[in-house]
Amino acid sequence: MREGDYLETFGVRKPTFEKMLSILGDASAQLHGRGGRPPRLSVLDKPAVTLGHYHDYRTMRDITFDYGVSKSRISDAVKRVGRALLRGGAFALPSKRRDARRDAPKKSAGRIPGRRGAMS
Repeated sequence: MREGDYLETFGVRKPTFEKMLSILGDASAQLHGRGGRPPRLSVLDKPAVTLGHYHDYRTMRDITFDYGVSKSRISDAVKRVGRALLRGGAFALPSKRRDARRDAPKKSAGRIPGRRGAMS
């Protein structure tokens, strides 16, 4: 794919997507390295599902039709991708403290402007 196609399709640039794949590939090798049942979603599918859910605001139920898996499997993939990327250290979530301060209501002086006393 071309550089612009990554941004249009996934909502991130090509180097960012490749970094995500690298981190997820390492995490997948560590998790599935001992054998067992192969995962239903490939390492390439998992970030595509996650970015589709977060960037394009697609519902998990909508994504299940594209990949032929259950909604719970999509949910698990989104959670695992998020945890793996955070553990990888190259990606971080915005601070909740900063968001809480921005969303907090402004403090008022305690009285309503233009009113002098109790109504009679």
